[in-house]
Amino acid sequence: MKYIPTIGVECHVQLCTKTKLFSEVDNDARGKEPNSCVSPVDYALPGMLPRLNGEAIRFAILAGKAMNCKINNYSRFDRKHYFYPDSPKGYQITQFYHPIIGEGYVDLPSGERVRIEHAHLEGDAGKLTHFDKYSLVDLNRVDTPLIEIVSMPDIHSAKDAHDYCKELWRLMCFTGVTNGDLYNGNMRFDVNTSIAPEGSNELGTRTEVKNLNSFRSVERAIEYEIARQTKVLKSGEKVIQETRGWNDATGKTTGQRSKEEAKDYRYMPEPDLPPINLTQEFIDTEAAKLPMMPSEYKAKFAGIIADDTLEVLLDYPELMKKLGEISAGDDSSETVSREPYEASEESEPRDGEREQTLSKKNVSALKLLSNLFASVLLAEEKSAEYLNDLPTAMELSELAEMNEKKELSSTATKEVFLRLFDPQMKGRGTKNIAKELGLIQENDLDALEAIVDTVLAKPETQKAQDDFRNGEEKVIGFLVGQVMKESHGKANPSAVQEILRKKLK
Repeated sequence: MKYIPTIGVECHVQLCTKTKLFSEVDNDARGKEPNSCVSPVDYALPGMLPRLNGEAIRFAILAGKAMNCKINNYSRFDRKHYFYPDSPKGYQITQFYHPIIGEGYVDLPSGERVRIEHAHLEGDAGKLTHFDKYSLVDLNRVDTPLIEIVSMPDIHSAKDAHDYCKELWRLMCFTGVTNGDLYNGNMRFDVNTSIAPEGSNELGTRTEVKNLNSFRSVERAIEYEIARQTKVLKSGEKVIQETRGWNDATGKTTGQRSKEEAKDYRYMPEPDLPPINLTQEFIDTEAAKLPMMPSEYKAKFAGIIADDTLEVLLDYPELMKKLGEISAGDDSSETVSREPYEASEESEPRDGEREQTLSKKNVSALKLLSNLFASVLLAEEKSAEYLNDLPTAMELSELAEMNEKKELSSTATKEVFLRLFDPQMKGRGTKNIAKELGLIQENDLDALEAIVDTVLAKPETQKAQDDFRNGEEKVIGFLVGQVMKESHGKANPSAVQEILRKKLK
């Protein structure tokens, strides 16, 4: 019997607001002492009331619009009761009945569409660290603002689940609502998986694997659950609805506890926070701040930047924004036009036709710089640091122009490119850096011809000249090398070879 998997994903996105969701406490606890970013509100001391962070509302609007979701004018908070040592209040403040983000969808690279049921705001719990005989509690993370994105059960393969999670991560990073650091838990995925016989009108019993923090772990955990549940059903047993944990080292899930239902949490309206009433004007104003999204960059640069290169760069919003500035032809930090490319009604665009929407100069610059970003910059050990302080669009465009004019060789272009990130070279300008390094090629044909004449007059080059005239093409490399040596490496090799061929006819 063939079983069909059905998968739903709940994604927790940690918002990068300056302060927490319900208190004026530092929201960034990375590298800080345990329990050092905590207020009396987080400790749930008697009489301490939550105060809603307005920036979290603005971030929620951007996140929702990035997922093509409806933003609800009315939303409110509820109490979700459960008792764990890392939750001092004994409940979580969340949005169960009236979430701020309504229905939407995310499109996958495969063309499949995953519907979003809703997304809601809530405060995070703390962190427990377990030892052999005791556990430690760190409340730094308590009430860190989260958006929990709940998908519909539209996913039917581990690969599509992987791609969905990655698309969500890109969308949230491009909007700027999260730091997107998976290692530090800025985004976490809970995956619900069930299987049912092919053709069945009912879904199978689901299990939930919680707190996955990588796309690969999502894919592997689902693959394991599908295989495990298939084995259980084929043996005549029943799948138990439960929460399971994932062990990345063993590649297996293990049962943790039976799965709670909504009634177990005894939801009730949060009495200490008023409802959120947003005007449509406010929603529209905030939504207008949405920057270009990955799909729009794909449409803008299709046929210009190679697909495999673009796929790498789309993981780095800073680089895509910089390429967007370059394509706009200026050094503005403003968001470039969000209008995607659309084919004319008469015909579909031919290969390369999309390039004509940009100048040839910009197209050439984009091709060069995208390759430098992907193959040179990201290969550097300090690439993460470099992303925080990129060269200006003007400096990068000037580099591309110098390469196009053959003022810099390909090797010299890479060297100057990396020097643009050197703090000691900051602000000097591309051309000045190239001059200081002595990398600018000699392109003056009269000057090059004089150097070639000097080389051809040397006795040690006579045999090579005769060999070339007798049809031995490979000796041209030796002669070019002699000219490069004479010019101290500054001659343009292409121009030198052209001059040599004319003189050795």
